[in-house]
Amino acid sequence: MPRLATRTQDFLTFQVMNLFKQAQALQAAGEDIISMGIGEPDFTAPPPVVAALDRASRSGLSGYTAAAGIAPLREAIAAFYGKQFGAAIDPSRVIVTAGASGALSLACAALVDPGAEVLMPDPSYPANSNFILGAGGLPRLVASSAEKRFQLSADDVRTHWNDATRGVLIASPSNPTGTSIAHDELAELLQVVRERDGFTIMDEIYLGLSYDHAPKSALTLDDDLIIINSFSKYFHMTGWRLGWLIVPESMVSTIDKIAGSLSICAPTLAQHAALACFEPESLAVFEERRRAFQARRDYLLPAFEKLGLTVPVKPDGAFYIYADVSSTGMDSQTFSQRLLLETGIAAVPGHDFGPAHARKMMRFSYATALPRLEEAVDRMDRWLTRIKG
Repeated sequence: MPRLATRTQDFLTFQVMNLFKQAQALQAAGEDIISMGIGEPDFTAPPPVVAALDRASRSGLSGYTAAAGIAPLREAIAAFYGKQFGAAIDPSRVIVTAGASGALSLACAALVDPGAEVLMPDPSYPANSNFILGAGGLPRLVASSAEKRFQLSADDVRTHWNDATRGVLIASPSNPTGTSIAHDELAELLQVVRERDGFTIMDEIYLGLSYDHAPKSALTLDDDLIIINSFSKYFHMTGWRLGWLIVPESMVSTIDKIAGSLSICAPTLAQHAALACFEPESLAVFEERRRAFQARRDYLLPAFEKLGLTVPVKPDGAFYIYADVSSTGMDSQTFSQRLLLETGIAAVPGHDFGPAHARKMMRFSYATALPRLEEAVDRMDRWLTRIKG
């Protein structure tokens, strides 16, 4: 057996995938499973995008592209950021990638030296730690709290920055909490990192799914950030494996060089199809679906309170609710397993997202149609009543 690299021992297992497999097995056995686990929209690409894919395929547009992506798509993304998120950027700074995962891989390869520490809040999306580890770095989770909206703060950076620290990786809105960083607090955090000559990798994958305020990119505060985004969540194209980076002009040639070796290019047909995402007809569909996600959130929050599942911070984006289940007398692992086996509802225990709140917190996804969420609440109500009974 080949000897594995030592760092493989440190890679985190994404438990939600194990839960997903377990739920699939139950479904295959005839169980009616309601998914509140995996973060995948129940919507798919709208008709104009599917039609664009068909045209691209029939036209033979399936060869390699430039490592940074096709120029029309880079221009469309730049224009979208200006119109939707208030950030005027040159298209040359946009690098089209094989999903947000490809974007994070490139960013970490370019920025993270062996042994370098990168600060992240606890809770965080677990795969982010693995991208840092893959580049030879050391992810360092900083326990956050409801008072901080479960986000990293400027004071956290001041307190935990040391000689080995090189930067931060943050997300707004966040997975698993659905919370955003307030604009003034984000400005302070970015300034503290800049004062230390550090980098900020900013995950804006869920920025388009903001509900209580007009979304603004962090680029409106600092133009030297590394932005991660994707066509998976707001554009509902998870399996198309298409995302992008926005980097400072000084990094473009380096990222282009790395991308040319590690991925050659993002999926070509997906790139041509994604141009249709920015047509008025498609944008109208995405806005209608954004409102549908908001309606689901607005249904679930009071429903959870009635069930006794406390939501410490109201999520203002994404499609997740981070809820405290300790009132049930169960830890999150037990709650998750019993919920799946006894009610047919899949939801993720907090252990996936860091140790600070692992035992008592659960992530519930509302990327599922409202009637199914209503059924889930009804099942949980009957189940919890029986348990307390």
